[in-house]
Amino acid sequence: LGYNYQVLMRKVLFIGMHRLDRSPSQRFRFEQYFDFLEKNGFECELSSLISTRDDGILYSHGHYLGKAIIFIKSFFKRLRDVRRSKKYDLIFIQREAFMTGTIFFERLFKKTGTPIVFDFDDAIWLRDENLANKSLQFLKRPEKTAEIIALADHIIAGNNYLADFALKYNEQVSVIPTTIDTESYKNDLKNSQETVCIGWTGSFTTVKHFEIAVPVLLNIKARFGNKVRFKLIGDWAYSNEALNLKGIQWQSETEIHDLSDIDIGIMPLPDDKWSKGKCGLKGLQYMALGIPTLMSAVGVNNEIIDSGHNGLLASTPAEWEKHLSDLIESRELRESLGEAGRKTVEKYYSVKSNQEKYLEVFNNILRS
Repeated sequence: LGYNYQVLMRKVLFIGMHRLDRSPSQRFRFEQYFDFLEKNGFECELSSLISTRDDGILYSHGHYLGKAIIFIKSFFKRLRDVRRSKKYDLIFIQREAFMTGTIFFERLFKKTGTPIVFDFDDAIWLRDENLANKSLQFLKRPEKTAEIIALADHIIAGNNYLADFALKYNEQVSVIPTTIDTESYKNDLKNSQETVCIGWTGSFTTVKHFEIAVPVLLNIKARFGNKVRFKLIGDWAYSNEALNLKGIQWQSETEIHDLSDIDIGIMPLPDDKWSKGKCGLKGLQYMALGIPTLMSAVGVNNEIIDSGHNGLLASTPAEWEKHLSDLIESRELRESLGEAGRKTVEKYYSVKSNQEKYLEVFNNILRS
């Protein structure tokens, strides 16, 4: 039996930028499926480029010599990946194989003959400004996304908006949403206090979206005073004195506990093309923990939320303020929306409800 098990195992090389359990995109797109895939005949290996030390250099201002060293080191690591890629049955590329505008490595992977699966969860064919590396934006080339899609054997898109873009360049497209492991997402805090916490989770690159809601939150603070407090997870350098808010650093070990402290989860977004490509991760995290969720009525958020049933959607500052006020004033509303939100995630956006889709994609590619 042991011999047969080894024969049946297929090997998948996952190509990602970040180490295990570091990037939300990787964690919620494919890493949390590793155990399931292993149990179903797929041996999974992640090849990442950016180490813990590299993080501090690559995502800060300046440090150009250090960044150049990271690029060179990453280049040779990807060359090694290409050389050994024939040992694998599938190559799974998440977003890109290299951090600049080249698709040199994707082309080399293609030449090896090993089938390529390409996964993406943002409108990465558009330019999104990174303030820490603004002076290096000339090295990026968002147009390469279409080229990678064209050469891949199968595309996995995070929502229908992304899938529609992919279908312009490749007919082999599947939609698998960003998902939550509802087995581990259990709310370990139950607020019995009168103070209501309005919270947001993200990173220093997306805190600009939180800023959209600040004028509304200031009005809420003025109206409700000490009955409300605010929490921001992911950008420890962020602060707002008027809201008495200081950001905290995201940590894998405390993520669920930190989120569970939130009574109302918010996901403000601008109504633009980039935001239409978002996969609603923040909202899904809140919902999975039974936290009532208020999101901008943009893109896939309109599919996730049935406003008034499993969460709330807002399009204007007035709607944001009204919905937040209603949630603050009614514990019953918070609890009913939170419970319905959790059920929505379990049914449509959980690992359990989507894991068979990955097996189907992988097995279909190997059969063909």
